[in-house]
Amino acid sequence: MRKKLHIRKGDTVMVITGDSKGQQGKVLNMNTEKNRAIVEGINLVSKHTKPNAKSPQGGIMKKEAPVHISNLMVIDSSGKPTKTGRKLDTKKNVSARYSKLSGEVIK
Repeated sequence: MRKKLHIRKGDTVMVITGDSKGQQGKVLNMNTEKNRAIVEGINLVSKHTKPNAKSPQGGIMKKEAPVHISNLMVIDSSGKPTKTGRKLDTKKNVSARYSKLSGEVIK
């Protein structure tokens, strides 16, 4: 059974602690087994690469590293970080995430 997390791929999130505190970005990838997410433009690390077909010059490349999801908060439609909850949609019989700050459903 898959874990239900408060963050999904495609969400806009804010980093609440760590070196990138206060920065916002879009979730590019999720690793549910390790509870980590790769966020666009956050937690950049330098990777040394040899020359190859993709980068004939080689050199030092900047790449996003995974961030633990406990350090991230979802940003709702008002642009503020919020906690998320789940409520059951009786028509579709599925649980939907909603913003505890505004009460709106997060898509």
